Amino acid sequence: MSLSQFVSDQYTKLPIIPTPALCANKTFIVTGSNTGLGFEAAKRLVSLSPSRVILAVRTLKNGEAAKSKIEAETGKKGIAEVWQLDLSSYDSVKAFARKVQGLDRLDAIIENASVALAVWEPAEGLETTLTVNVTSTFLLAAMVLPKLKDTARKTGEKTHLTVIGSGVAFMVPGRLEKVEGDVLDSMGKKNNSVMLERYQESKLLQLYAVRQLASLNPVSETGVIINYINPGLCYSELTRNVAFILKAQIKFMRLLFGRSTEVGSRTLLAGAFAGEESHGKYSSELDDERIRKANPTAGMGKFDEKVEHYPARLCLSPIVVKFSVFFSLW
Repeated sequence: MSLSQFVSDQYTKLPIIPTPALCANKTFIVTGSNTGLGFEAAKRLVSLSPSRVILAVRTLKNGEAAKSKIEAETGKKGIAEVWQLDLSSYDSVKAFARKVQGLDRLDAIIENASVALAVWEPAEGLETTLTVNVTSTFLLAAMVLPKLKDTARKTGEKTHLTVIGSGVAFMVPGRLEKVEGDVLDSMGKKNNSVMLERYQESKLLQLYAVRQLASLNPVSETGVIINYINPGLCYSELTRNVAFILKAQIKFMRLLFGRSTEVGSRTLLAGAFAGEESHGKYSSELDDERIRKANPTAGMGKFDEKVEHYPARLCLSPIVVKFSVFFSLW
């Protein structure tokens, strides 16, 4: 994408897609919803009076504070709920997914939670950014798919699994092509980690995982629309743990082109209400025509060959995903 296109996109007027009628009687989950884009998306959903909006957060205290703020600002009580979800822990992801199975329905999950770190830290045998942004994100996706499918079957309406990505995914394809052997094992090692590029790498891996997950779950068979949404450059707390120099650069860019947190959150909501044309696709400006033409991974064939074994590491093998065999995970 050219700089001029980026700037133009940043100033694109984004619509508010959901309405009370579209949200009536529905259940939504928003991860990472105690701050930033996730908070604004959850607040908007609550304001539209669905059946329930689940705030999936790492720290319950922060989640309860966010819930109180949402209720105060919307005047709507009895809709928002706070559930604990720590994406740095597979046990937490599994426990959360088991709880989801007890819901009467799940109409959309917005997987918004991500981290961007300046230093290497381990979690579940990998570097934390990979665990949180990639393996746990798609472990959760795989484990809530049965509920999304069940809801689509029972209601006759499409359900949504929306992963929140970033345009920085396209800044590092060359770096990943050089990875030898198992992608996650190699990238998860401390001596192989370039932390200035790790967030970008994690977002590219997300894109490939979304594409794979969508290909294994056609909407015609599942009723579930799986998409990947880039909210653009927005004001948020995502960069609070990145290196000082990078943080300063991003702050300067935000001053020039940044979207407000509320405006950026509209993209999250649009993903959760998008049509079938968004299935398996990357979208940044909520433009239907651009979604139809999207082929963001063109020219990445060499790396594509290396991720053939990657889905299995994310519990995305055809057997696990297509037939929802999760017994080994529980």
